[in-house]
Order: sequence, then C-alpha cells, then structure tokens
Amino acid sequence: MIGYVGTGSSFFECIRYCLQDKKELCEKQKQELSLRDNLQHENRAEVLAYNQCFGNLRELTAQFKDVAKLSGRVEKPVFHFSLRLAPGDTLNRSQLEEIGRECAREFGVDDNQYICVLHKDTREQHIHVVANRVGFDGKVASDSNSYKRMAVLCRRLEKQYHLREVLSPRAFLSPKERSLPRQDSRKIRLQKDIRQTLTEVSHFSEFVDRMKELGYTVIKGRGISFIDDKKVKTKGSEVGFSLSRIEQILNLKQKLAVNVKEQERYKQAIERSMAQQRNYTAAQRLLQETRAEGLLERSPFIPVIKEAANLLDELLQPEQSFDPIPYELTAEGYRRKKRKEEAKRKGLRR
Repeated sequence: MIGYVGTGSSFFECIRYCLQDKKELCEKQKQELSLRDNLQHENRAEVLAYNQCFGNLRELTAQFKDVAKLSGRVEKPVFHFSLRLAPGDTLNRSQLEEIGRECAREFGVDDNQYICVLHKDTREQHIHVVANRVGFDGKVASDSNSYKRMAVLCRRLEKQYHLREVLSPRAFLSPKERSLPRQDSRKIRLQKDIRQTLTEVSHFSEFVDRMKELGYTVIKGRGISFIDDKKVKTKGSEVGFSLSRIEQILNLKQKLAVNVKEQERYKQAIERSMAQQRNYTAAQRLLQETRAEGLLERSPFIPVIKEAANLLDELLQPEQSFDPIPYELTAEGYRRKKRKEEAKRKGLRR
C-alpha cells in the first residue's frame, strides 16, 4: 500500500477531483478506455462514507467552507489523502471504508467533516479522503511530519489486512505518473492569486493593478503572462487562465452587475406601485402582494442573472489542475534521490 497526504486551500477543486470523472476525457474517450482496460472511467467515483457532511459537490463545498471559517488563521484547511493497494491486493467495500476511517483517525480528523471515495478507473484499488482540517470546535489538525505519519499508517494497515508491503513507491506508479514533472508551487500560487483577484474585480485595468499589488508584472499581447518577484515568467494558459478566459470572466461579471442593477430597479418600481395603493382593503392588499411576488419571480432579469452566475462559477475553476503527487514519487525526485545515494556511497569509499 502506498499513501499520499497533502494540504490545500480549495475544497471545491479537491472534492471535484474526487467525485467527478477526469476532466480531460470526453464521453467517447471514457467509453473507449473502459472497453480497452475493462475499468470504469465513466462514473468512476463511489462515495464510501460521509462523515459530518452530506450532499453533492456544491453542498459539500459550502458545508466545509462554513466550518473552516471557525478558524481565522489556517490558510490551507483542506486535507487530501489517497491510499492505493499494491497490484493483486483487493479489499471489500467495508474494509476500504474502515481504511479511510483509520486514515482520518491517524491525522486527527475522524471527528471532522470528511468524505471517503473509491475510484474505479485504475487496476489497483485506491481511495481518496477529503477532510476539513478545521473541527467544529475551531481547532486545526496538524500537518507536521505528514509523510512520515502516512508511511507508518501504510505499514500498519498492510499488517492488519494482510496486504503486500510496498517499500518502493516507484513500483507502485504507472509509467505516466513516473514521467510527471515536479509539482510547481509557484504555478499553484499564481493560479490561486489570479482566481482570487478575478473574484474581486470587474475590469481588466483593476485586474492588472491588483496583480501588481501581489508582486506580479502583467504582460498582455496575443496572450497573457505573469512575472513574479523572482523574475520567473509564466503564461496564463499554463495555470488555466488564458487571456480569453480572463476577458470572458470580466465581461461576464460586468453583464451580471448590469442585470443585478436592473433587477433592483424592477423591484423598486413594483414596491413604489404597491405603496401608492393606500385605500386597499386587507384582502385587496394581500392580492396585490401576491401579484407583486409573482412579477418578481417572472422578472426577465432573473434567468439572465442565474445563467451568468452559473457560467461565472464554472469559468473561475481553472482549466489546468495540478496532480497531487509528492515530489519524491516523480521521475525527477527519484533520480535526485539516486544521485544523493550514489554521492554518499562514493564519499564513504574515500
């Protein structure tokens, strides 16, 4: 068994990854892969357990966020764990659920909100656990020594469930995962800063000014790039926010603001019309109030506002996501480890 543990700031992105199919696969690709691999690429996720939470992606995100607000100091309230069995090992549903519970207990979040999800699109069984580091008492679960704690947990679970011990994570990864580049914390930070800024501004000039305040130089041409305080240049498209996407978000926010104002004027006009009718009986006034409510519900601005808000929410989720694989499990990390071991051996020989 091999485990991964990480922290993050976006409940939505982490829960989305666990509950939904891979974004890069269309329906046809998922069907073709399912037939070829005899795996479940469509509807790949099965929720094994909800703990102190319930609902779909948006409901879960809202619940986790509400509790996370109980702590004002934590910047990364998301705990994300994954546990994958070695090839040939299998456990039943209740055992996998218990493993998820053991993981939550090990990291001190068994009384917090968490979901345990089984993915069925790999040959080896593996589960994901998304937990809120913030408890209902406002206390934050520690993430110190997380990799060491995960390794100890895996060795214990292997003995408990009579599983094959996996000492080398390299033997556990697929060829594609071995070739993944190092997780770039710089890009993750840039992605977060762009998204947060886009939620706060409505015009491109405001966006540029706000990004400058965060320490970025913004270069706009046929596309858009950002230079951070270390003079490292990154294209917006590399972090999921191309120029066209940013402009689309800002235009949509302006459109949304206009329609919200029009809806407010529409509501005020109805209220003024009601106020002018002073000689109505109680029954007539009740009838007029009911009519006013119906007019508000049938407002021509409501459908536009709802559609724009839903589209805006989708666009603010970046196109590019970063696979949460620890550096030591990547090809580069493995090579660096080998070089260090070789240098150490040479030093001992001398």
